[in-house]
Amino acid sequence: MATSKEDVAKDTIAIKSENRSENRRNITNSNAVLGLLTFVILLLACLAGFSSRLFAVIRFESIIHEFDPWFNYRATRHMVNHGFYNFLNWFDERAWYPLGKIVGGTVYPGLMVTSGTIHWFLHALNIPVHIRDICVFLAPLFSGLTALATYGLTSELWSSSAGLLAACCIAIVPGYISRSVAGSYDNEGIAIFALIFTYYLWVKAVKNGSVSWAALTALSYFYMVSAWGGYVFIINLIPLHTFVLLLMGRYSQRIFVAYSTFYILGTLFAMQVPFVGFQPVRTSEHMAAAGTFVLLQAYAFFKYIQKTLTKQEFTSLFFFSILAAAGGVFVSVVILTYSGYVAPWSGRFYSLYDTGYAKIHIPIIASVSEHQPTTWVSFFFDLHILVCTFPAGLWFTIKDINDERVFIVLYAISAVYFAGVMVRLMLTLTPVVCILSSIAISKLLSEYLLDETPERKRSVSESEDDEEEIKRREKLYDKAGSNKKPSSKNKKKEEDEESVSSNLKVFVVLAILMMLMMFAVHCTWVTSNAYSSPSIVLASYNNDGSRNILDDFREAYYWLRQNTDDNARIMSWWDYGYQIAGMGNKTTLVDNNTWNNSHIALVGKAMSSTESDAYTIMRSLDVNYVLVIFGGVIGYSGDDINKFLWMVRIAEGEHPKDIKESNYFTPQGEFRVDKAGSPTLLNCLMYKLCYYRFGDLQLDFRTPAGYDRTRNVEIGNKDISLHHLEEAFTSEHWLVRIYRVLEPDNRIAAKSAKKSTKLKTTSTITKKTSKKKKGSIKNKPVVKRGKRTRSKKKSTKK
Repeated sequence: MATSKEDVAKDTIAIKSENRSENRRNITNSNAVLGLLTFVILLLACLAGFSSRLFAVIRFESIIHEFDPWFNYRATRHMVNHGFYNFLNWFDERAWYPLGKIVGGTVYPGLMVTSGTIHWFLHALNIPVHIRDICVFLAPLFSGLTALATYGLTSELWSSSAGLLAACCIAIVPGYISRSVAGSYDNEGIAIFALIFTYYLWVKAVKNGSVSWAALTALSYFYMVSAWGGYVFIINLIPLHTFVLLLMGRYSQRIFVAYSTFYILGTLFAMQVPFVGFQPVRTSEHMAAAGTFVLLQAYAFFKYIQKTLTKQEFTSLFFFSILAAAGGVFVSVVILTYSGYVAPWSGRFYSLYDTGYAKIHIPIIASVSEHQPTTWVSFFFDLHILVCTFPAGLWFTIKDINDERVFIVLYAISAVYFAGVMVRLMLTLTPVVCILSSIAISKLLSEYLLDETPERKRSVSESEDDEEEIKRREKLYDKAGSNKKPSSKNKKKEEDEESVSSNLKVFVVLAILMMLMMFAVHCTWVTSNAYSSPSIVLASYNNDGSRNILDDFREAYYWLRQNTDDNARIMSWWDYGYQIAGMGNKTTLVDNNTWNNSHIALVGKAMSSTESDAYTIMRSLDVNYVLVIFGGVIGYSGDDINKFLWMVRIAEGEHPKDIKESNYFTPQGEFRVDKAGSPTLLNCLMYKLCYYRFGDLQLDFRTPAGYDRTRNVEIGNKDISLHHLEEAFTSEHWLVRIYRVLEPDNRIAAKSAKKSTKLKTTSTITKKTSKKKKGSIKNKPVVKRGKRTRSKKKSTKK
């Protein structure tokens, strides 16, 4: 009997070990399958993000879009041809004539260095790729890296399933695609990847308290500083996270190590960027990070000496010292600011807290369309269904809060505020919306897709535990006095509840899948129709669906490049400065850098003045050609007439005695270009250059000659003549018009000279001839005419 019992025990142990080994193999196999699925899904997300940004290349061609990307491309090409150090010392004499501009010390070089590095690496592998193609496809390439960084951040915050969904969302969401389509060679194309990757490394540093992770965070922050001015968002959000953790009583050694390492290394790295320099220690935008660093050191010091003091002594000393440290930091910042050592907040940051500040004090900032407040339509257009699921994800995160989730909550709240103030900052809101929406959807799917039937629970527990553990759990979860078998009524009731809950689960899952499908369709449509049209190549569609390409911009810039002198100076509004320099290779007076408001105001004054007054300004600036954009023929709403009031406002800010905005409105306060328009407007240079010869043009039989399709009115001044300029070039659809500035010898006699001649010659008119004489004699004697005697004839008689 003893032998048989021992054999049974051995067989039981062998069976248990076999079951455990089988479970391990199943777990290993399931992990391998999950790993493979994760890799495939992330690869598909990267491919979807890259391919969805190629509509512009497929429909048009591989070309640089918009305005700022043309300067970035020109600077990158200069760096590739002349080297990095020559690029840092590059003085661009073709910009801001006659001032010029230092390029290396006034730009964020991260974008150029990234493209140049890729170009060098491909050529090292003997793969000849033109630098223009690298610039065109750089943003779609980095969209895949952004998807990977979003997956990593979401996985650290919640789960890997939520991370996969977040990667798929960020790959195709319009709020991010708007700045990363093929050809959009701008800083934001790589900066969003640097932003999310920095946040991912910061969360890893907070969770692990590792110096290595914090150092990697500082390196990623350095790349962000070199790429985009939005790095200020990072250097304020991370200190805010640390400060809030201190207020919540969540201080730990991990926080101390992570933030101290990040701040010291990050500040040193940021100061290596020439354009940034000493700003991290001398501007108000960085003082919050410095103050948090000092506060954290003080907090850690008092935590260290807490063991040597009593509780009452420590409490009193702690609160007094913390308040003293905070007050000292605040007073020091105020004193350094007033003394001039620390620069105050710039106007761009004031405009984030007061939406009307820029319009009153800095109209050049308010004149940019992407600096306007965001409408509700824009939120839905760029985020679609994620707008609705985003608050749910925020609530799930707050409900199950920890150190790293405090960070994402602060990120969400601050990004929502700034995105509402300025439509451009929708770009920083989009990643956190994708992350929190993915958390909400993942939470719902995990609740409604999980099979929680009693049979499922029993099979799972039987596969993982032995029989004794199962019996113990059954006793543990059974209520007292419930060892009896359930009755048939109770069984039927449980089955009905189970059937109802399963139907509800199916309905919820189908609804979520339908919303995700609608989101994918919306993203594809918006990307294809709204964000994949280059601004320099326009397209119109006929009734039969055929497409017409309007290539007036490149036509005009090519004419400038081929038919004007190499040193010709072009005057235009600052929007087109980068394109004229990039495609036309000509010298411009102002461009999109907008660093010199006085120079821009002088150009605005010339455009707002009469032709004679503008001619004086143009001669002082050595202007050879004037370029204007006119959309009255094709109905293009982004022309200079619609931008004209901003030219007037900027000019009035610098020349209030010469230019007044009220003079360009009717007595009823309307801005009109028809006969009821203001005489000041109808006779200014911009009006004349746009509508010159337009009064003789009849577009169709339904409208009169001189009918403006953009403003939908007949212009008020059709008899326009130019005395100091002459028309040099007008594009095919009248979209771009270029005028040559004449030399002084070719101008006609001034009108004032005619008036003075009339006054002098009125006294020389005589009664005899009533004609003007050439001269006059003083004290001329008056000659009295005598009467002639007539002889009378005598009559004769017959």
